[in-house]
Amino acid sequence: MSDDPYKVLGVGKGASQAEIKKAYRKLAKELHPDLHPGDPSKEAAFQKVGAAHDILGDAEKRRRFDAGEIDASGQERPERQFYRQYAGADPQGRYESASGYGDFEDVSDIFSDLFGARARAAGGGGGAGGRGFAARGADVRYHLDVDFMDAATGAKRAVPLPDGSAIDLTIPAGVRDGQTLRLRGKGQLGLGGAPAGDAYVEIGVRPHPVFTRDGNDIEVDLPISFDEAVLGAKIEVPTLTGRVSMTIPKGATTGQRLRLKGRGIAPARGPAGDQYVRLSIALPGKPDAAMERIAQEWRDLGAPDPRASLWEAL
Repeated sequence: MSDDPYKVLGVGKGASQAEIKKAYRKLAKELHPDLHPGDPSKEAAFQKVGAAHDILGDAEKRRRFDAGEIDASGQERPERQFYRQYAGADPQGRYESASGYGDFEDVSDIFSDLFGARARAAGGGGGAGGRGFAARGADVRYHLDVDFMDAATGAKRAVPLPDGSAIDLTIPAGVRDGQTLRLRGKGQLGLGGAPAGDAYVEIGVRPHPVFTRDGNDIEVDLPISFDEAVLGAKIEVPTLTGRVSMTIPKGATTGQRLRLKGRGIAPARGPAGDQYVRLSIALPGKPDAAMERIAQEWRDLGAPDPRASLWEAL
């Protein structure tokens, strides 16, 4: 029997969909096998969390689970319909045939005979016209954390499964943090020849020490020296695909943004974004005598007030 998905995620039955997603993401990140290599208990717990979110993260599946139409593994409960249509309950909770054939203390005997006969028919032992019970396999959900560069430029990764196998996953260029990728037919196997369910992999993107993302655009903070700012220069700038040359204009200031067109994320569909380089003038921690002399000469020449526009705005 599968665990109660509400208990697995640690939420109440009145939790909102947003609260359920938040609880799932927190547990998935804590229990991810990549963080606990070789720990089968953590891996099993990770899969339970994914299965619970598969039920509660889908509003329609959650409604059906709460109504008792499916169980915690997502499987149909055909006996509910059977009970309601063909049996009536007495005050002691036993079931009596609607045709008056007597009482059954253990109604599981009915279903054992019913589904056993169907299985025999599906295997060819039940005579002509026999049809086995068929049900589509349940969908499964996983969480996979990937590096920023893998999400930006695309990659192939393996999603580990509880049995030690793995699902091969192609991460498309430009995948976003929190985006879910669908793998058709990679869920649980179907019954009676029915198709397998799907696998849904939620992507978490780790931050990068240099690049940040805004849509398909990339931003980089770039330190430049005092002389590069004053005199201008040609310098190398990091991009997603390697270093490129960029011209720093004369008189550059801290906070100024320069654009490298088409150097952002190139998604599978649509145009590539741009890269924006934000300049910051980096001075040495302790100026030497030469720099102090230059600064004093600049001050003596009557350097303009850099805060003039601030005072004008007040």
